[in-house]
Amino acid sequence: MSQAEQVDGAFKDLSSELRNFTEIARGIVPLPGEVPSLACVDVYGQILPLNGVAGGDHLIYVDFKKRYDLDARIAAATDAGRPDIVANLDRCRRKAGVALIDVAGHHGTDAMLAAMFHQAFLTGALYELDISGSITRRLFENLNQRFNRTSSVNKFITMLYGEISEDRTFRFLSAAHPPPAIFSAAHDRFMEIVPDSFTSFPPLGVFPSQHVVDQRAVTHDVLGFKDRYAVNEWTLMGAGDILLLHTDGVLEHARGDERYVSDRLERAIRGAKHCSAQDIVHTIIDDLKAFADPTDDVSLVVIKTC
Repeated sequence: MSQAEQVDGAFKDLSSELRNFTEIARGIVPLPGEVPSLACVDVYGQILPLNGVAGGDHLIYVDFKKRYDLDARIAAATDAGRPDIVANLDRCRRKAGVALIDVAGHHGTDAMLAAMFHQAFLTGALYELDISGSITRRLFENLNQRFNRTSSVNKFITMLYGEISEDRTFRFLSAAHPPPAIFSAAHDRFMEIVPDSFTSFPPLGVFPSQHVVDQRAVTHDVLGFKDRYAVNEWTLMGAGDILLLHTDGVLEHARGDERYVSDRLERAIRGAKHCSAQDIVHTIIDDLKAFADPTDDVSLVVIKTC
């Protein structure tokens, strides 16, 4: 076999591996049927990978009613004499979760860490429902510990996991993720976020968790330990209010020295505020691309009250 034939064969093997990886990455993209369905709450999200296929951004919907058999779980918890779990599972009927992560980098292979998070998160969620009937901070302490022990510090992951309830309460935990933005229908603008109302933590895996059962297995860490995660709680006050979750592909989007956030983004939302969550997301993405070509993966989730 000539050297040219060897190079051609190696290239074909590599191309085949990348196609296979791409198909795997596509398999964890949320399907339309997974979008949460709640009374008086409209949810829609979209990821725009920079390479058009798969990158470091990832979105997971957790509509508890769709993803789990709550009736069977409640019956099992009742038989086990666990009224606390029964109560938590019953509350799951009226809320849904959204996990949005951003792996440093926007190459197709960065989707590998996103896929690792995807499987670990959903597996952990099953155990959380078994133990508590709800997803608790314990899951994220364990995820942080796992990624700290297995991932390189320079490939960090920012994360936001939040749960929106039918009473318009949004409870969320942030690991160095851009803060959510609230567009008020009554005031026709973004509302100022009071610093005390938003607590964030280092990227997932950068620091080991101090408050986990196996903490003693980590004898030392030159960078120290992460404090226990805290949960933020916001309430969307009026009908038509819009909660926007996004990655830094939106936050850092610019045309020269002009930033897309927040004046241009605010105008785009203002013009589409009467539309559905899906149409608002499509409007923002179209406007963002018209403003300037993206230089990173772009992800948006709109949660709109009615």
